Amino acid sequence: MSEGEEVKASVGPAGARERRVRADGVELCVAELGDPQQPTVLLVHGYPDSKEVWSEVAAHLAERFHVVLYDVRGHGGSTAPRPLRGGFTLEKLTDDFLAVVDEVSPDRPVHLVGHDWGSVQGWEFVTVERTEGRIASFTSMSGPSLDHLGHWIKRRTKFPTPRRLGQLLNQGIRSWYIYALHTPGLPEFAWRGPLGKRWPRMVQRAEKLSPSGGYPSRSLPEDAAHGVWLYRDNVRPRLAEPRDDAYAHAPVQLIVPLGDAFLSERLYDELEQWAPRLIRRALPAKHWIPRTRPHQLAAWITEFVTATDGGRPAPAAATGKYADRFGGQLVLVTGAAGGIGRATAFAFAEAGARVIAVDRNAEGAARTAELSRLIGAPEAWAETVDVSDEQAMEKLSEKVAAEYGVVDVLVNNAGIGLSGSFLDTTPEDWRKVLDVNLWGVIHGCRLFGRQMAERGQGGHIVNTASAAAYLPSRTLPAYSTSKAAVLMLSECLRAELAGKGIGVSAICPGIVNTNITSTARFTGVDAAEEKRRQRNAARLYGLRNYPPEKVADAILRAVVRNQAVVPVTPEARGGHFMSRFTPRALRAFARLEPRL
Repeated sequence: MSEGEEVKASVGPAGARERRVRADGVELCVAELGDPQQPTVLLVHGYPDSKEVWSEVAAHLAERFHVVLYDVRGHGGSTAPRPLRGGFTLEKLTDDFLAVVDEVSPDRPVHLVGHDWGSVQGWEFVTVERTEGRIASFTSMSGPSLDHLGHWIKRRTKFPTPRRLGQLLNQGIRSWYIYALHTPGLPEFAWRGPLGKRWPRMVQRAEKLSPSGGYPSRSLPEDAAHGVWLYRDNVRPRLAEPRDDAYAHAPVQLIVPLGDAFLSERLYDELEQWAPRLIRRALPAKHWIPRTRPHQLAAWITEFVTATDGGRPAPAAATGKYADRFGGQLVLVTGAAGGIGRATAFAFAEAGARVIAVDRNAEGAARTAELSRLIGAPEAWAETVDVSDEQAMEKLSEKVAAEYGVVDVLVNNAGIGLSGSFLDTTPEDWRKVLDVNLWGVIHGCRLFGRQMAERGQGGHIVNTASAAAYLPSRTLPAYSTSKAAVLMLSECLRAELAGKGIGVSAICPGIVNTNITSTARFTGVDAAEEKRRQRNAARLYGLRNYPPEKVADAILRAVVRNQAVVPVTPEARGGHFMSRFTPRALRAFARLEPRL
């Protein structure tokens, strides 16, 4: 069925091999990456894209799988049917799919992944009888089954409650472009004219995309003009008479971008009846997630394919308290070798997030990453970095962006303790505590916050301050100053980054049972006295026994609710209240010297 020898691809992911496949009067341009002996992952693009929309996802998947991409008929390097009318029906698109599968994976079923119209096609492929046994799994994103959608609409018009009518109206408004594409001649004229020229920049601005990997392709105006027949040949006929047997015969992974401007989350409310082996994942992102979230998609696809390959059960989605919010997100936690940092990494792992545990203690960070994977993180990594080292943090941010993706949640938690009077605190003491407690936070916010802002998909920054930030004390001048600076920095950043969809929270714990007391330094005393005070402080915090897990839960809650300042522990909340309404009383308490 193929014509000619394989050649180096001129577009698409670097190193791809290109071939031509004949199917029902058209020639399909097919690209392959990775080892053909590994399971095959087949990526199908949407409208008005070409296969290049998958270039970054494909490059990541090719490290473990045989990855296949093809241009849908009439798009990219594939030829268009003649005539165009009637040449883009789901039946003919299924013929194309089977032709490609027979060519690239004749002996084994493929793992199908679809975005937008690629997902609409995928639902057809995975629910018709003639493809049964050829699909091992299906990952769907931003594209419902037209049959399922038809039944969804009929149920809401037959039993029109106010809620259901609201859902219909909401989706009807989002689907404005479908009506426009049915207008005779006008879409073709627009795409081959001004719209085709302006579209790449329009999408780049709306979704914060950066052109790379041959995307968007030069053929976009012609592709879009051809692709209007995807809508004209299929939408009205299927919505009017949806199939009653559109049941998925393979496990399905549904990925829903929560910020999708074209599709409502409610479209998938009854999906379990059509896909019994279904897992859901939510993503705080816009429509073009193959371009904006390639690392995250690759991680989810890898997990799903690995679990379902060979007939094993599909993986269960994360079941933690905030799994719907953080599943698959990339979270970086500094100071993660123990205490609040480790507990926070575990809490995000339990919610299904991918975790990067950062600490200058390499062994502790590695242990946190290892346990995070056991708890529920689909992936977890350890990075050894001193947060006070600007160059090391710059290298870390570059590595994270290149290898793992842009961080969705940053938790600047690393900190050290220092106790002693101001007159006994040396300039070197000041430098050490400010370098870690303040500059470590500044480095994290500056480097990872900039990446979030440039990506344009939002995010959240959590800075661990302390109740000491607003509780004056004669024995904690340096520590309290560093934490007060973190609190004000957080408030300033919250104002600056709000317009970019990035939340900032300052967490202010009180007395929490962590090892910071046993490692805190005491100025103005000899080594023996310092050890004695460390033991007494650790004993006091142990008697208080407020667990770091409660602080971690407060951190996740702060992200979900986008809270600004979060005092944790009763004394922290009481102190915060007093700092606002009875500051003179706090200043009086500050004169007392705790006995250690």
